[in-house]
Amino acid sequence: MKKELLEMRLEKLNGILDNESMILLYAASDDHITFLQNKNFFYFTGLDIPEAVLILSKREGKITRKLFIERTIPERIVWDGAKMNKETAREISGIEKIYYLDELERELENELFDLEKVYIEIESPTTAKPLTKPLYWAEQLRLRHPNVVIESLRMISARMRMVKDKWEIEQMSRAIEVTGYGLDKILRETQAGMYEYELEAMLNYELLKNGLRNWGFKPIIAGGKNAVTLHYCRNNEQIAEESLVLIDVGALCNNYSADITRTFPAAASFTARQKEIYTEVLQTQECVIKMIEPGITLKDLNVKTAELLTESLLKLDIIKKREDYRKYYMHSVSHFLGMDAHDVSLHYAKSILEPGNVITVEPGLYIEEEGIGIRIEDDILVTESGYENLSESIPKQVEELEEIRKKAGERK
Repeated sequence: MKKELLEMRLEKLNGILDNESMILLYAASDDHITFLQNKNFFYFTGLDIPEAVLILSKREGKITRKLFIERTIPERIVWDGAKMNKETAREISGIEKIYYLDELERELENELFDLEKVYIEIESPTTAKPLTKPLYWAEQLRLRHPNVVIESLRMISARMRMVKDKWEIEQMSRAIEVTGYGLDKILRETQAGMYEYELEAMLNYELLKNGLRNWGFKPIIAGGKNAVTLHYCRNNEQIAEESLVLIDVGALCNNYSADITRTFPAAASFTARQKEIYTEVLQTQECVIKMIEPGITLKDLNVKTAELLTESLLKLDIIKKREDYRKYYMHSVSHFLGMDAHDVSLHYAKSILEPGNVITVEPGLYIEEEGIGIRIEDDILVTESGYENLSESIPKQVEELEEIRKKAGERK
């Protein structure tokens, strides 16, 4: 990420953030298992380091930045390696004022002296999870500075992140490309009798082989009846001969996620019934994608999807009454995509699409009594004149899928 891009984001933030206010951002912690950076921290710094803290303060129409990083402890280098130094952090982020974490409380108190509002990543606490650092500090700020208003950062981050720039789209396109490599390997090598986790291993191989380290979310590998569970992720059952396999997956590239779903037969071809249902879902998806252009709302896409799938369910003799469609299609057709698989938005249902938005289109039908779950999902960029399907190269037409699956069967 170029420093010029970070400067542009800072300029954009300056037009949103109130005077006499502050944003307080915490980098993710490193548990020595999987490190995934806090999305907003990365968005404003370009840094993939743990434990750091960023302060963005606005006074008299100008934002100042202060970054706090871990101090290298010589005795710990042999165990953990050296920490990023100030010069490297400055070169990557363009932030001039860099301190060590043990200086944070003093500087934070100095910053809060004349500020009126602090924006922080506040999430609703639960008894099931420990208190997060942002929540802890929000409480400390309330106790120490009762006159300072504490607000959630969510609406500001949504206004900043909903419209993607060229660099962001490049990262998402790469994430989609690598996701496609994984799906291609699965389509070509899956055999009935394999376990779902064997398919997950194929995905992981292609991810690492192509230089990426993480998924945007845990992959869903669902054979047969498992596909009627929307967020199935145990991925531990054997794939039956005449079942369908639903794969919902998205690689992460520089903290930007893909989100693709494909459904295909474990055998060489769809059964007549599977093909009948699959075709209805595919036609719905293609119709809804063609609707996408600036000015349309996600509500418009949802209403059209429900209408089309209701007609499909009646045609397929699955329902008798139109209002029963929700038993077989129970989710929305779209969500925003970006640094999070379900990316931030201002008002989801009322969101009006504009150039630079990236959304998913993912209709599905889930027929538990037949053991059939089908979802088809692509990632769509909203352009000035309409849309671009960023994942259109990943096969989804019946003929394409069956041709690949027949060749897979010949390898037995």
